[in-house]
Amino acid sequence: MMRWLWAFLAIYAAARFTQAFPDEIPMAVIVALHVLPPLAFSIVHGAALYRLRGILMFLLLCVIVGGGFEELSLHTGFPFGHYYFTAAMGPKILQVPILLGLAYVGIGYLAWTLAGIILAEPRVVARPLLAAAIMTAWDLAMDPVWANLVHAWVWERGGAYFGVPLSNFLGWYLTNYTLYQLFALAVRTRAEGSAAFWRVAVVFYAVSAAGNLIVLAPRHLVTFTDAAGVTWRVSNMMLASALVSIFVMGGFVLVAWRRLR
Repeated sequence: MMRWLWAFLAIYAAARFTQAFPDEIPMAVIVALHVLPPLAFSIVHGAALYRLRGILMFLLLCVIVGGGFEELSLHTGFPFGHYYFTAAMGPKILQVPILLGLAYVGIGYLAWTLAGIILAEPRVVARPLLAAAIMTAWDLAMDPVWANLVHAWVWERGGAYFGVPLSNFLGWYLTNYTLYQLFALAVRTRAEGSAAFWRVAVVFYAVSAAGNLIVLAPRHLVTFTDAAGVTWRVSNMMLASALVSIFVMGGFVLVAWRRLR
């Protein structure tokens, strides 16, 4: 099983380099390669800890809660804000891309796992709160880039964080806390595994953070203008993404790694 987990990690690591070639590789392929390896990893790793029934419950919660909040926001603006998805995200169910729902599962499971490692014991409320913060850190680094460079979605009214509204991150935290809390109430048994088994999940989240550092903006793109008409420097956006990836996502990685030692 460990071979499969490291294989999924290797595929994901290689996939992070595909985002540097948006003109040569179809965007749908790039998005799929960013979503499917973490999904496969979470199913295999999670089935070993919570059995197949447990990880399928986690998957359903991610799809239903995450997809439900996304659909609600697309219609009302709550909780994320006003936005819409483009064709880059692939096929949709209603207005929510299928790959987005699956993205909640992969990275969401890693955030849940890191929170469990850091806390070192089952905590029904504290673990969902921490896992939601770890998941939100990922979105804080990724959202402006995928909105303004990949054009996977469009924020219709712009926002204070490189064209992304602050409500997006509050909504992201609320959504993930909700699904984590439901899962924590449903699965209260302590998950057991070797240090190596836990460590591969920490490395996977670390690769996700490191991958943000190799995103390359087109050379001709110096600035971009959001939907509210505000102009932003691409270099500043990339720097903010790098700082979050290093000091926030990286901070969670270091604490989790230390706990394993």
